[in-house]
Amino acid sequence: MTRLLVLYGQPKDPAAFDKYYRETHIPIARRMKGLKKWTIGKVQGMPDGQPAPFYYVADLYMESRADFDRLLASPEGQAAVDDVPNFATGGATFLYTEVEDVI
Repeated sequence: MTRLLVLYGQPKDPAAFDKYYRETHIPIARRMKGLKKWTIGKVQGMPDGQPAPFYYVADLYMESRADFDRLLASPEGQAAVDDVPNFATGGATFLYTEVEDVI
């Protein structure tokens, strides 16, 4: 299993980020076909109490990196990727990881 981890930096306007992500970006990204799982979450902080460098996290799962390459090259995938600069004023980092269940 392969995960695409998206780390969103601290936005200039958190309320605007939240509204856009829920009302606009999620509907655009839901059009992508083939995802095995998709989770999202607002960062709650760092263990040491320091401010977190990231505001929001999205985890998308597919069977392989090749599956992600095909998905993101599709018109639906391109629409989702192209939409990110419209709300991610704190930047976005995309990381592919190989997933291995431990428990």
